[in-house]
Amino acid sequence: MAQPDTKKIFFENLSGAGKAIAVLTSGGDAQGMNAAVRAVVRMGLYVGAKVYFIHEGYQGMVDGGENIKEATWESVSSMLQVGGTVIGSARCKEFRSHEGRLKAAHNLVLQGITNLCVIGGDGSLTGANLFKEEWSGLLTELVEQDLIEADAVQKYSALHIVGMVGSIDNDFCGTDMTIGTDSALHRIIEVVDAIMTTAQSHQRTFVLEVMGRHCGYLALVSALACGADWVLIPEMPPEDGWEDKMCQKLSATRSRGTRLNIIIVAEGSIDRHGKPITSGLVKDLVVKCLGFDTRVTILGHVQRGGTPSAFDRILASRMGVEAVLALLETTANTPACVVSLCGNQSVRLPLMECVQMTQEVQRAMDGKRFEEAVKLRGRSFENNLKTYKLLAHRKPETELPTSNFNVAVLNVGAPAAGMNAAVRSAVRVGISEGHKMFAVSDGFEGFYKGQIKEIKWADVGGWTGQGGSLLGTKRTLPAKHVEKIAEQMRENNINALLIVGGFEAFESLLQLYEARATYEEFCIPMCMLPATISNNVPGTDLSIGADTALNAIVETCDRIKQSASGTKRRVFIIETMGGYCGYLASVGGLAAGADAAYIYEEPFDIKDLQANVEHLTEKMKTSIQRGLVLRNENCNENYTTDFIYQLYSEEGRGVFDSRKNVLGHMQQGGAPSPFDRNFGTKISAKAMQWVTKKLVESFRQDEGRVFANTEDSCCLLGMRRRALVFQPVVQLKGETDFVHRIPKEQWWLKLRPLMKILAKYKTSYDVSDSGQLEHVVRNRPKESDASVAL
Repeated sequence: MAQPDTKKIFFENLSGAGKAIAVLTSGGDAQGMNAAVRAVVRMGLYVGAKVYFIHEGYQGMVDGGENIKEATWESVSSMLQVGGTVIGSARCKEFRSHEGRLKAAHNLVLQGITNLCVIGGDGSLTGANLFKEEWSGLLTELVEQDLIEADAVQKYSALHIVGMVGSIDNDFCGTDMTIGTDSALHRIIEVVDAIMTTAQSHQRTFVLEVMGRHCGYLALVSALACGADWVLIPEMPPEDGWEDKMCQKLSATRSRGTRLNIIIVAEGSIDRHGKPITSGLVKDLVVKCLGFDTRVTILGHVQRGGTPSAFDRILASRMGVEAVLALLETTANTPACVVSLCGNQSVRLPLMECVQMTQEVQRAMDGKRFEEAVKLRGRSFENNLKTYKLLAHRKPETELPTSNFNVAVLNVGAPAAGMNAAVRSAVRVGISEGHKMFAVSDGFEGFYKGQIKEIKWADVGGWTGQGGSLLGTKRTLPAKHVEKIAEQMRENNINALLIVGGFEAFESLLQLYEARATYEEFCIPMCMLPATISNNVPGTDLSIGADTALNAIVETCDRIKQSASGTKRRVFIIETMGGYCGYLASVGGLAAGADAAYIYEEPFDIKDLQANVEHLTEKMKTSIQRGLVLRNENCNENYTTDFIYQLYSEEGRGVFDSRKNVLGHMQQGGAPSPFDRNFGTKISAKAMQWVTKKLVESFRQDEGRVFANTEDSCCLLGMRRRALVFQPVVQLKGETDFVHRIPKEQWWLKLRPLMKILAKYKTSYDVSDSGQLEHVVRNRPKESDASVAL
């Protein structure tokens, strides 16, 4: 398959021979830290460097001895799915003193370590930077005290630092998502979903307190993800008189027939005068003012625990590899940097610029400059707050603009988790913009049959956490029924269309665009949101539903691998969905620690299969007890799952036995992940604002109707690298392989070598997309990325 035409630079030119890299985790633990440690160790060993664990964070560095151990390939096996950090983390007062740092420098020099990979929060990274600045002076002191030889000063003259931010709080400026945040959101949403069922039974109000220190990210995003009635965060304290407004909102919600209320409180919440707002205070207020049966749940350290999500495993693995590349490229003059992800692109940022920006946020909050604090958190945070306000707080009818436009929303293709969140967002934003919103049941099949009805604000309450498609969705394309669909659009006076779906939705939009030549009813603004577990829609790096499917695959792979615990050596062959698109197999393989992933985009033959079997056989003889192989359902018509299973069974005889598992439609079901809920919510809100703009632009006053027939009035909203982009569907035709229903170029193919490297294969890794040192920019356009969604 065609791959991006980039100048390829391979890391074979970056040798780690003779270098020693140490990895430590410091401060609070976060899910995904182990995945980062594993990636650093294996990538470091792969390039020929010596790699060391520093156990117990900076305390282990100060104490030395057994706390600094050389790592082997096998020492990081079976840790990918483990939460917390297996090498330990501790807060160390001694390292804050000059004497403590002198001991730490001595212990590093004894092992010849001059490259440090620090995984932690802002305090840990600030300490690492100070250590780097003092390094040459510390070595001079050690020589004076006769603790090291004089030539060691020259030999170990520079200490190189690369940081990765591991924190569930997502409070570090300059990085879109910190390692652990997505997993913490999973824990919160699991609890909220469970609480909602009991709250509904008893008509209760629940006040949930979540972590985050002085950052309201977890509270804000979980409020968006569950459709909470009220949220309190430190960066934007409520206006005076908030107590009455909150109680009015809760009362109005109940009066519309809702049986429960959810209030989310960030642990550092304050009012405009700096007075703490606790979950207990909020509960007492609701009971006193409304008399509602109210309960408090403080989630506490549950949010730090459990297995890391697929997102965190992939983020940590990519950042761990990037950290090693950064250390290999660093020079004596390179400042300490942080590796992070912006969209789907790795970036390197000067560590202290990020720390200073993070400290600015706190200074703004201390100075009660709350608007500034929100802006400093970045555009993603700011947009989350705006979107929450837009969706949670309904304006009175008298305050709504009157546009007199009718907008229809429908789902097309296979169901995908997060579709309902997107529809809810579209309906509520549309109503806020003054439109009349219509829901079409069962896709275009329902459209031509006239299954169209107006949908109100309250009709979509509680939709965010629902899996599948509540509107109903079908794969039917409109081409055969264009005349009837045009008739229904005329009868219902539909002025704009929003389609949420997968590849069928893309094909449908193309057909409607072509039908404009015959039917003027389709000369209206039309927009599509990609929603498919296969992630095979052109024009976007990510689709609604793909993250939920990845988590289903990863959780199942974890259980399957665990089932072989304590038994003889075993290899599992797992078949994933995706049509001809290998996204789920490849990215799921990276997140689950697979040894191989067979996909259509990367052709393979019997020699490749044989090489994989031999590779696994060798590993089984020396170290690992379990192997994992993923196969995309349509990767090859001859090398079926059964064939591969039988091949592995025969060739591995005497060394390992094999089992196979077809995951099937379990990948399509279940409640949407926090990522998919928020991705659907955010891009849908953005799409509706685009629809409003296009409606205004294309309205012909003299004719009293909407008329839009330009290419840019029929678009797909997709996430491309760092930006959310509206792209005319006609322009995407050339980027599409219609026979196999996949884009001709797919960004995730560049992740495949990572999976192979981490599975101990020799391969080439294209580093043309690896991060370059940038500077932190205020309000860097974050709304693009993964974390727009979040």
